[in-house]
Amino acid sequence: MAVRKGKRRGPTQRRAGGKKKDSRLKRAGVSGYNKPKRTPGHAKKSHIVVAKVGDKVKTIRFGQQGAKTAGKPKKGESEAMKRKRASFKARHRKNIAKGKMSAAYWADKVKW
Repeated sequence: MAVRKGKRRGPTQRRAGGKKKDSRLKRAGVSGYNKPKRTPGHAKKSHIVVAKVGDKVKTIRFGQQGAKTAGKPKKGESEAMKRKRASFKARHRKNIAKGKMSAAYWADKVKW
């Protein structure tokens, strides 16, 4: 018989520290709170994140699938890409300012 490392827990058993792992993390397929993940198989949205601020937890899908976003600024970047990034940030500034519980915040952080 093989020796197993660690302790096996059933679906209702608690983790060390007495806290149960949130089922939203497993359903979204992310490793933890506020850790975005690409979703190439989703029909419309390109990323998912389980956002947590204080006691509030929210699953957020964001980003247009297949969109040609500017990404992080690169050396020798074209003027068109610089303008594209600036336009996105200006257009969504109020929503980005709402913080981690908004899709615009995550799109700005991950895609732009």
